[in-house]
Amino acid sequence: MSNVLTLAEISQHNTNKDCWLLIGGKVYDVTKFLEDHPGGDEVLVTASGKDATDDFEDVGHSSTARAMLDEFYVGDIDSSAITTTKKTHAPPKQMQNTQDTSSGFIIKLLQFLIPLVILGVAVGLRFYTKSSA
Repeated sequence: MSNVLTLAEISQHNTNKDCWLLIGGKVYDVTKFLEDHPGGDEVLVTASGKDATDDFEDVGHSSTARAMLDEFYVGDIDSSAITTTKKTHAPPKQMQNTQDTSSGFIIKLLQFLIPLVILGVAVGLRFYTKSSA
């Protein structure tokens, strides 16, 4: 039978001497792991005292890291005491193209014509200088 804890109980364990995390409805005492955590102890201490599930998942922990959680298991969260809001992925907003299609057409036309004019002038000058000599 597992130990059922409240968020108030979990939030009391929020220092580098006593650090508990709530991940996926389960509570873990990661105090002994703080020194060994690849991201540093501050990351874990900052995530303590609240639901750290999204933080844990966003990092993309390996299956080995997930398996390590078992040795730190303390109990489960009292699900009636917490309401989690699941983060939904929102795609990044696209910049709106404020140019109308006619000005876009003019720009493309100029991008094509200006190099041709420069090339024509260069070739014309070359022939003009040869015929003048």
